[in-house]
Amino acid sequence: QVQLVESGGGTVQTGGSLRLSCIVSGNPFSMAWFRQAPGKEREGVAAIGRLSGAPYYADSVKGRFTISRDNAKSALYLQMNSLQPDDSAMYYCAAGFPDISPGTWRAIGKYGYWGQGTQVTVSS
Repeated sequence: QVQLVESGGGTVQTGGSLRLSCIVSGNPFSMAWFRQAPGKEREGVAAIGRLSGAPYYADSVKGRFTISRDNAKSALYLQMNSLQPDDSAMYYCAAGFPDISPGTWRAIGKYGYWGQGTQVTVSS
């Protein structure tokens, strides 16, 4: 059984930074951050696989967000810089055992375990 607990959300001004953390129990292969804004579908933000290693990013966050995992600490992080109002959403940590690839990391079905979410609000 895998359990995920996120933290680090909050309210920042445009251009600010936040670092999200996700503490993981278990040892999933793949981990990701998704976000969902009111009235919108949940979308993949970034992901990293245990086997693949290489991180994947949504085009909208490339160059601003960095995903990393610390297997020794059982933790997943998302460093978010240059935040924009469009980044405002509930952010979810997700984990799964199938490995991921450039074509599959956005698929919600790849991840069988989800955290409760942490709210990020970027004010203009």
